[in-house]
Amino acid sequence: MHHALVFSTSKHSFGDGDAASWIADLADDFAFLRPLDAPYWLHQGYAAELICQPDDGFEAKNLEHNDAFQILRRRAADKQLDVNIVPANRRRKQILIADMDSTIITGESLDDLAALAGLGDAVTAITKRAMAGEIDFESALIERVSMLAGKSSRLFDQLIATTKPTSGAIELVHTMRANGAKCYLVSGGFDVITGPVAARCGFHDHHANHMHVRDGKIMGTVQTPVLDRNAKAAYLAHYCKQNGIDPIDAATIGDGANDLAMLQAAGMGVAFEGKPLLLAEVAIQLNHTDLRGLLYLQGYEQRDFIADKI
Repeated sequence: MHHALVFSTSKHSFGDGDAASWIADLADDFAFLRPLDAPYWLHQGYAAELICQPDDGFEAKNLEHNDAFQILRRRAADKQLDVNIVPANRRRKQILIADMDSTIITGESLDDLAALAGLGDAVTAITKRAMAGEIDFESALIERVSMLAGKSSRLFDQLIATTKPTSGAIELVHTMRANGAKCYLVSGGFDVITGPVAARCGFHDHHANHMHVRDGKIMGTVQTPVLDRNAKAAYLAHYCKQNGIDPIDAATIGDGANDLAMLQAAGMGVAFEGKPLLLAEVAIQLNHTDLRGLLYLQGYEQRDFIADKI
């Protein structure tokens, strides 16, 4: 079975040379994957790929247990390069399910809201433990929101005004949409933020938790059931069924413990600057590449990228 071995980065350009020269000193480390051709650029200086035909026993979904690949990944990381390998067949995905916080946007929206309310340190400490999978997501969410009780709902407007898409987010969504994919933003955050972010980036729809507000004040409570890791996987299954698409033809991307189930259920589940729990469990990882990396993984070239609004 043919696979595409993809090298990528967004840290800095590797110049105008050919792709083979760019990764020449890693050639011995990926020889076990049995390359069939020379590397070629997907994006000059930033991403290249080559087609390989690994041994029949090779499993791309179990790379975290492949010692030879982990050596290659560590050596590439020393150069601020991501290296991933994906089946060459059915690379371009027909559904995208994306996490929002620290994935499609640069920050953690609840942490940022708490900072605006003067509660930053207390809330951030809980968030870090929840995203690392150390404490239950739902309990952590309810505890953090309770701290906001009585604060003005105008804080939402301030938060929306300062929220920034991650580099490559707009290109990712618009390029996939232009090629027929359905794109959904599914977050353990809040719909007051996912709505504007989804509109700005071009998602077809969005799903998130709902924070109760009354008379211009945050009540400190959340609508239940809470959208958690199981709900994210459920939305993936729902949209695959609704659109008549096999999960193998879906891409999912996220950074925290509550994304793990949906990453494992999709044909292309990507840990984006993932927490340690994800790095130990998820084969496809983007640690040095912005969200354009998910386009490179699907075989899109820089000339295919679309940044304009749909």
